[in-house]
Amino acid sequence: MADMMLNSSPLDVKEIVKKATELNDFSHLLAHVPYAKFIGMNVSRFGDELVFQLPAKEDNIGNPTLPAIHGGVIAGFMEMSAIVQLMVFMQTTKVPKVVDFSIDYLRAGHHRDSFAECKITRQGRRVANVNINCWQTNRKKLIATARAHFLID
Repeated sequence: MADMMLNSSPLDVKEIVKKATELNDFSHLLAHVPYAKFIGMNVSRFGDELVFQLPAKEDNIGNPTLPAIHGGVIAGFMEMSAIVQLMVFMQTTKVPKVVDFSIDYLRAGHHRDSFAECKITRQGRRVANVNINCWQTNRKKLIATARAHFLID
């Protein structure tokens, strides 16, 4: 997400998020994030909830024997999901900065579509806490769960 600011001219993050929210199409927002494009991340809105998708993709495999998604890809997907969640629901003017990120891997993420949802649990003036759950075929059978703190402006 930091790459959004490193391009030739600074982007109006607030305007990009506002447009994505109004159109209910987050592809334009994700198109400005090279890592999200690389892993193939998507997001859909269902009422007031965002559900993030990591499609099955050969480049995301870390263990070809199982095959299973690389743990770093899962963590990156979950972190990116939390950042987008904060940007959309808090209408941030800047990309939130990660203060800390802690992940628990619960089972192998097999080579199939994965999904994540985030819950903002506490919002201070400058810090937001987010819980992220990631699953594949059943929301009750998580492959990973994470907690993150972000600095927001």
